[in-house]
Amino acid sequence: MGIIKAKNLLFEYIRRDEEGNVESINRAIDDVNIDVKKGDFVAVLGHNGSGKSTLAKHINALLVPTEGTLWFKDMNTTEEANLWLIRQSAGMVFQNPDNQIVASVVEEDVAFGPENLGVPTKDIWTRVEDSLNAVGMMEYRGHSPNKLSGGQKQRVAIAGIMAMKPECIVLDEPTAMLDPNGRKEVIRTVKELNEKEKVTVILITHYMEEVIFADKVYVMDEGKVVMEGTPRDIFSKVAELKSYRLDVPQVTELAYELKNSGLAIPDGILTTDEFVDAICKLRQ
Repeated sequence: MGIIKAKNLLFEYIRRDEEGNVESINRAIDDVNIDVKKGDFVAVLGHNGSGKSTLAKHINALLVPTEGTLWFKDMNTTEEANLWLIRQSAGMVFQNPDNQIVASVVEEDVAFGPENLGVPTKDIWTRVEDSLNAVGMMEYRGHSPNKLSGGQKQRVAIAGIMAMKPECIVLDEPTAMLDPNGRKEVIRTVKELNEKEKVTVILITHYMEEVIFADKVYVMDEGKVVMEGTPRDIFSKVAELKSYRLDVPQVTELAYELKNSGLAIPDGILTTDEFVDAICKLRQ
């Protein structure tokens, strides 16, 4: 079993009236099965309302299944005795960094998590420095988070999770509120943490360019996992992705259109370098 495993996972949002009677039931996750290996970078794609954020909240037991099971490190998330251990090991970064920045100074905010875990003071400040260095924010340790850009705030939020030394970080659309430069900053930071610190990363996103270096991609639609595979596997199926109201990276789209026009270009082009190489081979 991997670090995260879901079997026949199902979750329903139940809406009740003032008297407690059920008004409506919305099935947000419908028979989902996933298996994530320790140290992997996994991306979950889907349009708004596909269930990807609901799935993210199951990983550290913010939500528990209506039916089925999700295990984190062999711990069943429905068992209350496991919650503390799960949340120590599975950190979560939300879409809006302002929702999880709690202190008026960057270094104090990063220290907040390990302090609540009871980490000794000397070790806390070592963790703060290591985490801020890891996300490239050490020079801002004495700054107010209110004076940082969106991308910088999100990196501080990631540092705060890193200081707790989780084995897994779940990022729920962490770049949705950022400009293109901010998005690049955050994704570069997350990729480095995965490669250098061997942290398992679950990235929930609808930006296609953010997932081309992932180890595995899951595509969700109407609560179900409808596609899974490597980024190249997924982006080789442009028409199928579009049927789920998703786009593909611009260079992949260009290669796809050129192939449809008759050029001998391979499927699943992911980067500009691959595209240039494919075009150059046509001239040989």
